[in-house]
Amino acid sequence: MSENAQIRRLSVKSMEDKELKDRVAGVLAGLAAGDRNGGPIQMAVRLAESLAEMRAFDRADIACRYLSWWRDGAFDTGPVTAGVLQLAEQGIDFDEAAARVDLEMAGQTAGCNPAHRCAPLGIAPFLSDGEVGKAALLEASLTHQHPLAGDTAATVALLCRLLIRGADLGQALQRAGEGRLEEVRLALLGELSPGRGGYSPVVLGTAINFLRTSSTLADALARSIAFAGPANYCPVLVGSIGGARWGMSAVPETLLPSGTLKKRIEAAAACLARLW
Repeated sequence: MSENAQIRRLSVKSMEDKELKDRVAGVLAGLAAGDRNGGPIQMAVRLAESLAEMRAFDRADIACRYLSWWRDGAFDTGPVTAGVLQLAEQGIDFDEAAARVDLEMAGQTAGCNPAHRCAPLGIAPFLSDGEVGKAALLEASLTHQHPLAGDTAATVALLCRLLIRGADLGQALQRAGEGRLEEVRLALLGELSPGRGGYSPVVLGTAINFLRTSSTLADALARSIAFAGPANYCPVLVGSIGGARWGMSAVPETLLPSGTLKKRIEAAAACLARLW
């Protein structure tokens, strides 16, 4: 190989690495930009920090970080997660707490909180593609026992993984839909009616609709935020998945948090990006 050819090859690789790292950073930044109420990013950054510091998926460590946040005045967790963390604060094991809350709610625990917070799993390079989905299911079960909550979260994490690697949206949706539960599969196909509620497959399907019909992340976020109203369910997924698709450079600066939270997001994303 000639010297010029080697230089061109290194230049292309450098550009590809830069784009990949931009998409890795875009996942957390996009999630924060879409989270107008503030709870999902607080959980997601703690998950990202656990992954970055432990260099592994450590479910017990993640649970401890969530519980510490709860003791410090957690907010916007949703009723299922709030119920589990309240019991965990009393010393009840997370799995037992999740089972109790699921029973108390008559199995109505298919909400989107796990899907909101799970995206960092997709940017942890020490997890294989298969491990990303399994880790998302385990992470979701810390609070939500309904299979759809975990399956939606696993889908979101895998979508982020595929998109940061450079798959186009159509390819990522097709691959992420393999083996999914029926309602999640229909959400990816755009066959569920859009909605403003927190039922996880509908939240995912609504977010995918905005991502499919927008040419930029800024447009997708603006349209989804206007649609979602105060509950702000689908914009969080528009942000995390869209951040993986378009990258950190596409995230509107005006939608990002400031201060300590912004620094934590940037530090966790940078640490995970360096591992790719």
